[in-house]
Amino acid sequence: MKIMPIAVAALALASSTAALAASRPDETIAEIRKPRGRLIVVAHRGCHEAAPRHGLPAAAENSVQALEHCVTMGADMMETDVRLSKDGYLVIMHDESVDRTTTGTGRVADLTLAQLKTLRLRENEGGENAAATDQHVLTLDEMLALARDRIALNIDVKDPIYPQVIDAVRRAGVQNQVTLKTRVGIGSQPLASMAPYDQVPFLVITQDGDDSGKGIPAMISAQMAGNTKPVGIELPYRLPREALPAIARRAQSLGVRLWVNMLDGNFVVGAGSDRDGLRAPDAVWGGLVRSGVSMLLTDEPEAMLAMRDRN
Repeated sequence: MKIMPIAVAALALASSTAALAASRPDETIAEIRKPRGRLIVVAHRGCHEAAPRHGLPAAAENSVQALEHCVTMGADMMETDVRLSKDGYLVIMHDESVDRTTTGTGRVADLTLAQLKTLRLRENEGGENAAATDQHVLTLDEMLALARDRIALNIDVKDPIYPQVIDAVRRAGVQNQVTLKTRVGIGSQPLASMAPYDQVPFLVITQDGDDSGKGIPAMISAQMAGNTKPVGIELPYRLPREALPAIARRAQSLGVRLWVNMLDGNFVVGAGSDRDGLRAPDAVWGGLVRSGVSMLLTDEPEAMLAMRDRN
């Protein structure tokens, strides 16, 4: 797949005065491999919320601008999403359809790359009342080129296209600058040891069958039993807070980081959301860190980085 001209143009527009506070992406991945390392701040679909401390306006999610804002404010990692277009291109899009985030309508799988490129991304998280921006849908190749040597990426693969995605990562030469993830259950074999997952740093998202969280320590043990080990364990939606201590102990004993999604407060139930974190960052975000979580996915990276820098 060819890198589209927009990626080259966007790279040229990257500000030479940006505050590159974050580590190089390969250093970020090396830090993630240290289970007791510092908090890793992961920007959800890029830095799309306004960042007043840096004088940055809102940006369209999963856009060039959202990536540039992450680089400027020093986020450790940008989480992004990849799907397959009708004509076989890997494109950056969270939803199954383009309706929420762009000026168009329809399923990504029913649209060609040329059609997707005519659409404009909507501001921030989109929606029918969100303004259209000058940003356009990116291909995975473009996103990898933009991020290379500037910020680590976490790639959430939305379609069954892992071999194609990993091939794109290898062709771009960024195997040590990205992480990929997929879901596992109690019966799953150690995925990070299997081809092609063993070719990139890999996270697993645990899925507990009865939603109690009691089976997750055993899942961590199973996933860490392979020759190639995951670099992180993402906790599932609606994990009871009382299950976290046992999970954290198992993760710490096996030397792997825990990842929690902060978006709506329902990933670790009762631990709070990003909105709560804005009001009480040390209690909410800091509380999870003290509980053994060391990777947080957030829509508020600027405020979370400020909390980390204070502590």
